[in-house]
Amino acid sequence: MNRLKLLLLSSALAFVSQAAYADTCIGTCGTMGANGVVTASPLGGDYNYVSTVNGVYGTSPFNLGGETNGSKFTTSSFSANAGSELNFYFNFVTSDGAGYADYAWARLLNASDNSQAALLFTARTKPSGNIIPGQGMPTPDAAVPTATIIGGGPAWSALGGSSGTCYNAGCGYTGWVLSSFTIAAAGNYLLEFGTVNWADTAYQTGMAFDGITVDGKPIDTVPLPAALPLMATGLAAFGVARRRSKK
Repeated sequence: MNRLKLLLLSSALAFVSQAAYADTCIGTCGTMGANGVVTASPLGGDYNYVSTVNGVYGTSPFNLGGETNGSKFTTSSFSANAGSELNFYFNFVTSDGAGYADYAWARLLNASDNSQAALLFTARTKPSGNIIPGQGMPTPDAAVPTATIIGGGPAWSALGGSSGTCYNAGCGYTGWVLSSFTIAAAGNYLLEFGTVNWADTAYQTGMAFDGITVDGKPIDTVPLPAALPLMATGLAAFGVARRRSKK
């Protein structure tokens, strides 16, 4: 199946109902339990996620040169002391591969003006080797272990029509990874989690995250509805135009 067909199928199938909540989402965010390759987090229960499905342009804070559409989730404000320990788990999942370096990130923001207080992790598609930290991206401030991809077309419903598909080498998921960071100064903060497509808008990428704590105390995120396909449409309806072929 070529990339244009998958893009159109993803747009037709993947919808997210977004209600009003204290946390904010631009693009596609949701909450779900264990699904496909993404198991329950180490803490168990549901997790939050962001996905490039039906993403919005201009969501990335980095502007590396090839970003297209993406999504980001920002928590409501929380307080921390100087020396507070911030921890959370994340799982990077991508159906894209070589030549299309989709990426994800998490940042600690100052609540007063949304400026970056710390870059907490990056992950980025590449054909082989470590995808954490993300190649060609700023160096994270947090302690995050390096990680390679667990290869194959990842089945995960948050990827919409791209679930279970793979474009070239580099598709897969990281499994749950712990990010740890010591907050330098007392203040009020936000957490931002985002993911973005690179070079085109086909073959989707997402990230699950869970277990946000400050000094061991949970930072609650308001549950979001899971992304559910609302209808199935035959591929014949999308014609035969080709963007680039699946390998």
